Amino acid sequence: MNENNDSKIPAIECRSNGPYIVAGTPKLRNSKSEEISTKKIYALCRCGGSANKPFCDGTHSRIGFSGARLKEDEDDGQEKYAGQRITILDNRGICAHSGFCTDKLSEVFKLGKEPWIDPDGAEAEAIANAVRGCPSGALNYEIDGVERDSPAQEPMITVSENGPYHVVGGLDLNDEVTGQQPRSSAKYSLCRCGQSKNKPFCDGEHWNVNFQDDKN
Repeated sequence: MNENNDSKIPAIECRSNGPYIVAGTPKLRNSKSEEISTKKIYALCRCGGSANKPFCDGTHSRIGFSGARLKEDEDDGQEKYAGQRITILDNRGICAHSGFCTDKLSEVFKLGKEPWIDPDGAEAEAIANAVRGCPSGALNYEIDGVERDSPAQEPMITVSENGPYHVVGGLDLNDEVTGQQPRSSAKYSLCRCGQSKNKPFCDGEHWNVNFQDDKN
């Protein structure tokens, strides 16, 4: 973390071709919701190769990890699916493919079909509840033309099962290399397999490369 930053403020810094530096002691937990002990400032692996996951062990230097963003801007953006009572907002570029939406409300979020979202497939409140569960922030919703914010949560990073870091609670993100910012700091998902084309955000590439982390 930069020396001028206040380490009491929860924040994440993406080191150039290196780890995520986390300050402000947000809670860190594994996919079983077990809390992981941390220092006041700590480094999380984002190259996917650390032998001490989720923490960095310097492997990024040995394997020549690049933190560059490879995705073209025009491929990234928010699409609107307008229904009678609710409009669903979808950004495929930051979807972590956790499957929460398709598992919870398959009559609205239709895996393998086009269009894959039916905003009139369920009651508006049921859709809103499903969207609020999206860990990456790829999904959001509007009612009466007003985009709704995610509920406030305690700052926390969750090491998901063989997938990204799910971040909630308003943690600031600083990536001087890509300049990328989450649409909302309320929640976003950060790549930890090292293969996302939309770094620092997860784009679901961990599924394609069969990323494994049995420990967490």
